[in-house]
Amino acid sequence: MGRLHEYQVIGRKLPSDADATPKLYRMRLFAPNTVVAKSRFWYFLKKLRKVKKSAGEIVSLNEIHEKRPTKVKNFGIWIRYDSRSGTHNMYKEYREMSRAEAVDSLYQDMAARHRARFRSIHVLKVVEVEKTADIRRPYIKQLLTKNLKFPLPHRVPTSKKIFSARRPSTF
Repeated sequence: MGRLHEYQVIGRKLPSDADATPKLYRMRLFAPNTVVAKSRFWYFLKKLRKVKKSAGEIVSLNEIHEKRPTKVKNFGIWIRYDSRSGTHNMYKEYREMSRAEAVDSLYQDMAARHRARFRSIHVLKVVEVEKTADIRRPYIKQLLTKNLKFPLPHRVPTSKKIFSARRPSTF
């Protein structure tokens, strides 16, 4: 189980005399817990629409679970992040068991390669890439070859004897 969970948050502006049934807004967010998910919902909604937390309410909050958590899948993730020099758009691919784990790997990867923090990364879209022809990145393509093997060189053979006349050959 990874650090992040996927949440579906539905919220709206508070009903008023002018607008008795305000429009609902739904977001799929990745966060470590429900408190952070709600906070990120209001953060993005304030940027996208003229709705603040003080003038709004959260209608529902659900955790989205993976349909097949035992199957290895390829994910394409579109992100936007703020670096020290500006704002950049990016597409990255990951091979993981769930969407939440793929996004978790994305945050770790972006922290390692670009020194980007959680607060500066906005996940725009996460898509499961089902066709092998649609995979763009060579570091994921190399894992899709048929009869892929991971040889284990330099293995020390185990023997029943305690003492040996020769040193073991590991090549």
